[in-house]
Amino acid sequence: MKPKHIHLIGVCGTAMASLAGMLKMQGHRVTGSDKAFYPPMSDELRRLGIETFEGFDASNLEPAPDLVVIGNATSRGNVEIETALNRKLEYASLPDVIAKYFIQGRHSTVVAGTHGKTSTTSLLAWVMETGGLDPTFLIGGVAENFGASFKVGKSDHFLIEGDEYDTAFFDKGPKFLHYLPDIVILNNIEYDHADIYDDLDSVMKSFRLLVNLVPSNGRLIAGWDSPVVRQIIEHPISPQGVWCPVETFGLDQDATWTARDIEYSPVETAFTVYYNSREYARFRTPLAGAFNVRNCLATIAAAEALGIKTDAIANGLGTFKSVKRRMQVRGIVNDITVIDDFAHHPTAVKETLAAVAQRYPGRRIVAIYEPRTWTARKKVFQNEYANAFGPASLIVIAGLFESERVAANEQLSLTELLSDLTADGKKAVTMKDAGEIVSRISDDLRSGDVVVVMSNGGFGGIHEKLIDAISTSVTASEMNV
Repeated sequence: MKPKHIHLIGVCGTAMASLAGMLKMQGHRVTGSDKAFYPPMSDELRRLGIETFEGFDASNLEPAPDLVVIGNATSRGNVEIETALNRKLEYASLPDVIAKYFIQGRHSTVVAGTHGKTSTTSLLAWVMETGGLDPTFLIGGVAENFGASFKVGKSDHFLIEGDEYDTAFFDKGPKFLHYLPDIVILNNIEYDHADIYDDLDSVMKSFRLLVNLVPSNGRLIAGWDSPVVRQIIEHPISPQGVWCPVETFGLDQDATWTARDIEYSPVETAFTVYYNSREYARFRTPLAGAFNVRNCLATIAAAEALGIKTDAIANGLGTFKSVKRRMQVRGIVNDITVIDDFAHHPTAVKETLAAVAQRYPGRRIVAIYEPRTWTARKKVFQNEYANAFGPASLIVIAGLFESERVAANEQLSLTELLSDLTADGKKAVTMKDAGEIVSRISDDLRSGDVVVVMSNGGFGGIHEKLIDAISTSVTASEMNV
């Protein structure tokens, strides 16, 4: 393919930054712009040497690029989009470019579902790598085994995290419908993305379309612990049923792939996998939590379908290093552990804190949560959030991110949430932003605490600020001894 100048509008998004790197590895000149840049993708773009512009401006399209990739976080009114349309520049969505430049001609595995996409895709990418498949992949996060969110391999294997969010302002269908799947992992389905989906039925419709795309010689690997996934498999869009073979996975023992004799420890999780009720193998992983056992089961099922040997699968699971912003330890100061996690849905918050409690038994858990996504800021999960913070002893809820964008009568009520949490015996408070949280809680933290910061955004750089404040507090204490 002849090298082109390709410009990405909204380049600091996880998928967009990854695509920028992949295109550069193909030999293209890549530039990108965004309204703000924050880790981990800002670090990734810097590492890749991508030329970036902070802020949108028509001059960023001078000279005119051969192709403009428009991210789904940008819309009409963006000056670069308006310039591209007015000047009749060639433009495309991220999924369109991925399909055309990387998937066509390859075997495509798509990991989809409400929760666990990034972790499962990263895990499967590493298992494919250790199994000798040399995959090309794109992940919505930085996989620590690779030190990157993507790889351009030389084989015909392609792996991608399949997002159900919409594609672009000119294509309101979900991204994953563009990815030409041969294998689909469908982890679980819950209601999410209240800004584009009216209800669970509309979410299910998108996933039914994805299932209907898998060819007859492909495979669907379905999370059997999810009632909604079961409903989609049992009541598909086609009256003839699902067109491809289906294998299921889960802790429910009627799944095709299931786990028994699960042992959680502070350093690893061990479990025995059964396939069609027959023992397959025993595996170990550094990952914590029941949800990660499910992610491992999905990976094992997909790896088996891809022809990877059992010992290579075991090696991949055992040497996996996780993903940045998924229970990532950002620092340990005075035996206070600060963890960064992407959780932003009540189910993800609940599963993350349960896994932290398993990994750090007997230690006080301090949960700091920022309601940042459109869904998190709305009252749709008001009751579910009240039950999501179980293992935490102290809960700090930040103010709603850009609350003015959500109608007052539709907003998550922090007053009601705090009332429900305190009625359950929890110490729960709300604070405006990262600065206030750091200044008010850093001195109250004590040795042995595990602080879990949960947000899907930059959260005002709270992780670094908190670690610095704890370090300063410790230094001051030592000087006063």
